Amino acid sequence: MSPMKTPSQTVGPYYAIGLTREEQNVLDPDGIELNGTLYDGRGDPIPDGMIEMWDAAGKRWGRCGTKERAGGFMFLVPRDADCLEVFVFARGMLRHERTRVYLRADAGDDVLAGLDATQRAAVIAAADGDGFRFDIRMQGEGATVFFEH
Repeated sequence: MSPMKTPSQTVGPYYAIGLTREEQNVLDPDGIELNGTLYDGRGDPIPDGMIEMWDAAGKRWGRCGTKERAGGFMFLVPRDADCLEVFVFARGMLRHERTRVYLRADAGDDVLAGLDATQRAAVIAAADGDGFRFDIRMQGEGATVFFEH
């Protein structure tokens, strides 16, 4: 009799097969780059995850698979966006996780205002050259804040 499989052994990675065959990471063709890396609880990049972003103000959506070995992703997002909803899909997860990325620390948002300083730092994108950087850490030190669905 074979041992029972755990969810992390049976769920994913499915994303590169059908969902991210072609990048859909442009929310605004005249936008600004938002780059990041998806990390697991040990701090290792997750090479087969998927990130989705939703700009509620502009009613724009995008999807990007993370890159092999490096776990990186990139979106072109509206320059004037204060906040984007972010959905994270990765192997072993039975349900996606939901967070936000703020492009401005002074966004004046009730959700952002309700976070402590450490939590705020985990959801505010950092200036990176001509764009922004937003790394997503699933667990551990500096973990991203995830919200209820």
